[in-house]
Amino acid sequence: MQIGSIALANRLFAAPMAGVTDRPFRQLCKTLGAGYAVSEMVTSRRDLWASLKTSRRANHDGEINPIAVQIAGTDAAMMAEAAAYNIDRGAQIIDINMGCPAKKVCNKWAGSALMQDEPLALSIVEAVVAAAAPRGVPVTLKMRTGWSDAHRNAVSIARAAESAGVQMLTVHGRTREQGYRGQAEYETIAEVKRAVRIPVVANGDIDSPERARDVFAATGCDAVMIGRAAQGRPWIFREIGHFLETGEHLAPPLIAEVRRLLLDHLEEHYQLYGELTGVRSARKHIGWYVRGLPGGEDFRNRMNRIDECRPQWQAVADYFDTLGSHSDRLPQQDLANDEPEQDSQHEDACG
Repeated sequence: MQIGSIALANRLFAAPMAGVTDRPFRQLCKTLGAGYAVSEMVTSRRDLWASLKTSRRANHDGEINPIAVQIAGTDAAMMAEAAAYNIDRGAQIIDINMGCPAKKVCNKWAGSALMQDEPLALSIVEAVVAAAAPRGVPVTLKMRTGWSDAHRNAVSIARAAESAGVQMLTVHGRTREQGYRGQAEYETIAEVKRAVRIPVVANGDIDSPERARDVFAATGCDAVMIGRAAQGRPWIFREIGHFLETGEHLAPPLIAEVRRLLLDHLEEHYQLYGELTGVRSARKHIGWYVRGLPGGEDFRNRMNRIDECRPQWQAVADYFDTLGSHSDRLPQQDLANDEPEQDSQHEDACG
């Protein structure tokens, strides 16, 4: 599969998620089988580009190619400028955020709110393509099925975006009104796929190898994008890839491998965020890893009271040592009644 002239390793993508898909997490997903991973959304507001938060999101040091950056905003000229800014900092693909359902984004008419104003949405697409195309950088778009059940306009926006030069579309199978409630539907994604010639990516509730297989079959999509299901389980990409290729399930990863993956992830995380922010923001990742594991809830409660990186890292190492021999497989996690966190810091940045 390709996005413009850029060849991708496979058809399994990691979704952009605010507060989650920073560079260390994207790197982890790519090493574990994701062929493509999109950054957290970067604001189009120039006055915020020098902020520490935005500078971290624009940090691609050592990142595995291709480097894809999602931008968000409501003004066409500002979005074009944001595209150029991120290309200068290494972006090889620019993704337009038209799918984020978070109130703090939609209240400013960004994200999925743009789907209510198709002329504005199209003007943004045209401006971003005009800024990126001369530099050989393809533009993609991620959106929802519509603003509400009564206003499903993904197909019309998809056609207009294709005509304007967008080279790939990702559709989350929910409206903005739904947020993350209910179940994703895939018929609208199938309609988008039938309506355009560019690649279409399906997103929403893809949390197992079987679901990925079924979504490919139901939509005819070119790729699937996985968000919340990769939190604490980044090896889901290789599990799905193996299943799609062989029809068989991979055994759970070894305890030793998960221990190494998480500890290495924490090292990279601390380096990016520093001591104070690093130890705090790492807590959600650790919590996702131990969710459903023996003693995981008690450990998470204890770990959340640790305020320094080294003791936190050591606590994680010690916890995994209690799970058994490093040659043992990770115990099966019981996630049946688990609901991923839904606050604005952890929502899928583009829906």
